[in-house]
Amino acid sequence: MTTPGRDRLRELLDAVLDEEHTDLPDMAAGAFATPWHFSRQLRHGAGEPPVALRRRVGLERAAWQLRQGASVTDVAFGAGYESVEGFSRAFARAYGYPPSGVRTGEVNARAHWLPAPNGIHFHPPMHLWVSEHEPAGASLQVVAQLVQHDLDETTALVHRAGELPEVEYRRVRLPGFRVLAWDGPEESIAAVLDHHVRTKEVWLAAIEGAPFPEQHGDDPATVLVRQSRVGPRWVDAVRRIDREGAWGDRLIDALCDPPQSFVLSSVVTHVITYGAHRRQLARQLLRQAGLDLGDGDPIRWFRDRGVTSPIRQEKA
Repeated sequence: MTTPGRDRLRELLDAVLDEEHTDLPDMAAGAFATPWHFSRQLRHGAGEPPVALRRRVGLERAAWQLRQGASVTDVAFGAGYESVEGFSRAFARAYGYPPSGVRTGEVNARAHWLPAPNGIHFHPPMHLWVSEHEPAGASLQVVAQLVQHDLDETTALVHRAGELPEVEYRRVRLPGFRVLAWDGPEESIAAVLDHHVRTKEVWLAAIEGAPFPEQHGDDPATVLVRQSRVGPRWVDAVRRIDREGAWGDRLIDALCDPPQSFVLSSVVTHVITYGAHRRQLARQLLRQAGLDLGDGDPIRWFRDRGVTSPIRQEKA
């Protein structure tokens, strides 16, 4: 029986997040309940299984700590993981990029939040925040998988392209070919991969209100660095649009001449569509150059990687 004046849900949450409670029986004992009743009460009150809630909030705290400059090793063991590798895999499944992709000095107070069915999030330094308006759009599982698949596949393609001799990397294989009229010719492996990464750099500048990005090198090593920087930012941008329910918002892109208006959902769709096209194009050109990278099937990628979603956290 619950004593009048007690906040039973808060007691359950305290039991879930207590650092000494490492599993479900520990959590239940801390709340003076059986594991079955504990799970049932928490699901009813918070709409999320206790293990999933603990894992998600723990990863949110880890992301915040990384943004403050903490090392991956310290954060991993502080979060209760037995190895840095295990933590890195869990982090990448949740956020869509590895811990090394976290940008330090992030000023957005909610940048570390993962989507939640209950609005409950980690709030620094050691508190919880309950958001009253958790947008329904946080369940866009398919978009999440498309974005993460693109990030992983692009990185793999650029890595393999780095195995080619310079002359093969830059050989004109598609004379006069253009994916989009305004993007210029994409006649070689170098040009296709450069345009693929450049697309995200340009659209992120428009979304973030940043200056038009400088044009950097298109050699494999430089493209890989550019991809490692823009990939996590793009995942964060899509997650932020989803979290804020901003899919129908418009941006006025002053980088265009004259300025144009774009709906954010159409921007994301554009990047996903032409990103998939360029990845398959690069794959075919790499095959012509003697490198076989398979077919890039997301079904196999999903199964082999055990991927969940960088936008929607997996339930326990």
